[in-house]
Amino acid sequence: MNRGGSLRGSVVLLSGGMDSATCLAIASHDRPPVHALTVLYGQRHAREVRAARALARRYQVRSHVIVRLPIGPLLDSSLTRPSRSLPTAGPHRGRIPSTYVPARNTILLSIALGYAESHRLGAIYLGANAIDYSGYPDCRPEYFRAFERLTRLATRIGVERGERVRILAPLLSLSKADIVRRGDRLGVPWDLTWSCYAGGLRPCGRCDACRLRARGFRAARRPDPLFGFRSSRA
Repeated sequence: MNRGGSLRGSVVLLSGGMDSATCLAIASHDRPPVHALTVLYGQRHAREVRAARALARRYQVRSHVIVRLPIGPLLDSSLTRPSRSLPTAGPHRGRIPSTYVPARNTILLSIALGYAESHRLGAIYLGANAIDYSGYPDCRPEYFRAFERLTRLATRIGVERGERVRILAPLLSLSKADIVRRGDRLGVPWDLTWSCYAGGLRPCGRCDACRLRARGFRAARRPDPLFGFRSSRA
């Protein structure tokens, strides 16, 4: 946010997972007033929406908007095509896993940018992570730096006033255990979050999201109030 300009507050891309919940806590502390934006793009784990609603209520956000984009069939990903198997082998070093959703962060950030400019918000928060992120190309620091430069080129506030919307990914360099520790310090209600990719009513304990979550809580040496300490054999 340009602190000398006319933009203030922030919008959080809130999926309902542990990373976006931590970002919501950070934004609530650092850049109020906070709005929350949840995008349904056809992901099979829409159970997260219930978690996002609960988190938005807990943090008393200024507004929680749920956007439905019927683009799932267009996206080649195991998160949007139930016929494809979810990976269960943990981090995929050296290759991008099938859970990669083509251009997802560009789609989500574009919506958030339009929302931020319309509501004169100075920052967009998202819970991207460059350590446990499994190789997604749109979770790299250089990607976010490039998108932030775009906010000056693609908006009226950028062209007319030279202002920019900050793209903030405060968890980018943290491990899952570090995220748990930071969330604990901020009082994140982990029991309200959801991490499973599979889309059922209960966490599967086998998909990458479950395994990474379990590994983070185990490394932080604290029980997961939602999944339990032994929710995964990661």
